[in-house]
Amino acid sequence: MQAKDQIGSFFYYPSLAFHKAAGGFGAIRINSRPRVPVPFPPPADEYTVLIGDWYNATHKALQATMDNGTRLPFPDAILINGKGPNGGANFTVEQGNTYRLRISNVGMQNTLNFMIQDHNSLSVLFTADRLPRDYHIVVSTRFTNQTLNSTAVLRYAGWSIPAWGRPPVVNASDVDFSLEQARSIRTNLTASGPRPNPQGSYHYGSINVTRTIRLANSAGQVDGKLRYGVNGVSYVDADTPLKLADYYNLTGVFKMGGIADAPATTNGTGPNETNTDTELQNVTAVMDSDHRSFVEVVFENNEDTVQSWHLDGYSVFVVGMDKGVWSEQSRITYNLVDAVARCTVQVYPRAWTAIFIALDNVGMWNLRSEDWTRRYLGQQFYLRVYTPTHSFRDELPIPDNALLCGQATNSSGLPFSLY
Repeated sequence: MQAKDQIGSFFYYPSLAFHKAAGGFGAIRINSRPRVPVPFPPPADEYTVLIGDWYNATHKALQATMDNGTRLPFPDAILINGKGPNGGANFTVEQGNTYRLRISNVGMQNTLNFMIQDHNSLSVLFTADRLPRDYHIVVSTRFTNQTLNSTAVLRYAGWSIPAWGRPPVVNASDVDFSLEQARSIRTNLTASGPRPNPQGSYHYGSINVTRTIRLANSAGQVDGKLRYGVNGVSYVDADTPLKLADYYNLTGVFKMGGIADAPATTNGTGPNETNTDTELQNVTAVMDSDHRSFVEVVFENNEDTVQSWHLDGYSVFVVGMDKGVWSEQSRITYNLVDAVARCTVQVYPRAWTAIFIALDNVGMWNLRSEDWTRRYLGQQFYLRVYTPTHSFRDELPIPDNALLCGQATNSSGLPFSLY
């Protein structure tokens, strides 16, 4: 694992089948190297905060629910660092000090809001500059028909005055506020990056875009059961890992080009309006792409729920987002200077989000919904980043002790491409 190029807060979890619902997740901190300063004074301390929805049912029962063609139910609780909804978790601070919170949503399907009573926070830094006592920390669902809350306690050291007053609340469906907040987060162009050079030294906005991909999420039924898809395609797992199938040139495992670069248009009112109830097809879909190309991807959400998308193997530049229908004229609103690099992006209801990707990492990469119901029921596909040169500089060979399975079980020796 090369950790030097992506400093920040991350979390790990099992991504196959429905294993994520059984737990097995945790936090990863990747710190800047000692000689590369961060753009703020060192905090007095750091806390990892893992928040997420919780179900009383087992992961097997939840999986069976979806296998029967039904969405996951509303969760039973929200957990903060594994603790229940009534102040089970607590964080102790010294008055006057500034602290860093590393917050990750490790849940299955809900957008979550995080607030500290009577404290202002910028990014994940906050200063304990209030009267010394206990304060509520509140995590609540957003963009849902009903609101679920969970609380923890921020405790000033040396004091035992309990928190009072009602925990703070947030408008659970204010898309405009969320859009403005998301667009206000920018990269500090003068701060040091993972290497000793400013973060703004990579001018992504001046690179020529070689391809535009528009991806529209949709819901429908296949054989009478609920499925989700992208551009009319609902992904189904193969009996062989796709990277092994590609490496050993096994045919019939996946469909290259199985997903189009744009959704099918309908007779809607907008110029690019897509039909969320379009007929879905079950396909083990792979989209092909060229190594070192620079791609624009537009996520289009014509549904009434927030969408969350994740791309393995890459950080992307989130250059734009807005309500309504995306068009080529939307590009005039793009942030081409100081957009934030992320690997997971949100798309608000009846809205779009645009990203730029420098495809510099050869491989077979999963692009999926982070709503685990949608991901499990087909809202994902694989992006193959290909180069014909097969250089060890671009991709290392398969390890000698790699476990082979599926149709690759009896494969041996070098593959056809002679890596």
